Amino acid sequence: MNETVVTVVGNAASAVEAKTTAAGHPAARLRLATTVRRYDERQGGWTDAHTSFYTVWAFRALAENLVASVTIGEPLVVQGRLRVRQGERDGQRWTSADIEATAIGHDLARGTSAFVRVTRPLPGQEEAVSP
Repeated sequence: MNETVVTVVGNAASAVEAKTTAAGHPAARLRLATTVRRYDERQGGWTDAHTSFYTVWAFRALAENLVASVTIGEPLVVQGRLRVRQGERDGQRWTSADIEATAIGHDLARGTSAFVRVTRPLPGQEEAVSP
């Protein structure tokens, strides 16, 4: 089966929404905006062209880490499987471009970030509780 894997650089255009799947697993969603920049020789500088928006979905540990790490406006790099959906609602046709993320990170070309490793207990193991 062929899948379209994309890497998109942009900004978080919405707050991360935490959800839970029907199977009880963590899920998260955010909107990612990416704007084309072009050099305008007449003006002698860079200008913004069109902006595209993607709905980014993350699941399980990636979803939990996304909720804890990203806020609106932060520059991101997202890699995942592209899904383009079309439909009709109330007589209006719509198209949605979704990315099921396999990796999400801050864009270090535009700022710094501090990595904190998260350790989670294996299934069936309980976390030690301090008295």
